[in-house]
Amino acid sequence: MRIGELARRTGVSERSLRYYEKQGLLRAERTPGGHREYPEGAVDRVIRIQELFAAGLHSSRIAQLLPCMRDSDGGPSAIATPRLVEELAAERERIDRTIRDLQRSRETLDEVIATAAGG
Repeated sequence: MRIGELARRTGVSERSLRYYEKQGLLRAERTPGGHREYPEGAVDRVIRIQELFAAGLHSSRIAQLLPCMRDSDGGPSAIATPRLVEELAAERERIDRTIRDLQRSRETLDEVIATAAGG
């Protein structure tokens, strides 16, 4: 599929898709005319990349992580190193801390709203 179709199917801009390619997160073949052609699996890969960015990971970490994630057949990838697992566990803890901080902020905001509303 061409870049425009991949953008449409994933809701990700063509500019972002080119960035993913430049960062080594996404691969495309080139037609004789120089157009990018993506395989069908690129849709799932782009969605996975978006999820990892939303989790707060940087493109360099995502580039390390993608090859270690489940293969397209659902089987686990065998190339995750113990160090990468440790680093990802640390990323998960960072996300958990952020969630806890946001929950405390929401609770404080709820109290302010209740007080301001006279309740």
